[in-house]
Amino acid sequence: MATSQRESLKNLQERLASRLAQAKRSGVEASWLAVELHGRGVLLPLVHAGEIFPLPVIQPVPYTAPWFLGVAALRGGLMGVVDLARLLGMGADAGYPVPGADAKVVALNAALGVNAALLVDRLVGLRGPSMFVGASPGPEDSPPVLAQLLTDVHGQQWQELNLQALVEWPEFLSVVA
Repeated sequence: MATSQRESLKNLQERLASRLAQAKRSGVEASWLAVELHGRGVLLPLVHAGEIFPLPVIQPVPYTAPWFLGVAALRGGLMGVVDLARLLGMGADAGYPVPGADAKVVALNAALGVNAALLVDRLVGLRGPSMFVGASPGPEDSPPVLAQLLTDVHGQQWQELNLQALVEWPEFLSVVA
């Protein structure tokens, strides 16, 4: 990894840590890491999200589902990398989508017991309950890992992703093509 990428990632992690500390001091609780997937806002619960990494070198694994991108060495551990948008039916099915410059992988918290990281198009920031004005159930035909649909004060909709349900979802656990 280039020095500039390390510094950029370090700055991002320091900003997120600072915002979390500031939120705790001001009494505002951040509950989610907001990310973008193919132009759609998705909320990952902070309690189940792990470390954020720049896009690593991913080694493909043959005979796996199209959404399973392969494995990557992250902090000395081997993790499966999942194209979250494609897994959830938000991504293009034709060909491998080239991740943009803002793409990151978010490791799942070790407490979930799965060595996996999720490819996201872009990090948006931290979100707390006070930033939303409405909630509704997700679409009936959506995967069972998608929780409520939240609307923020600007009218943007955010889909909450239940990471605990994700690691128990048979579709997620079946990486064989």
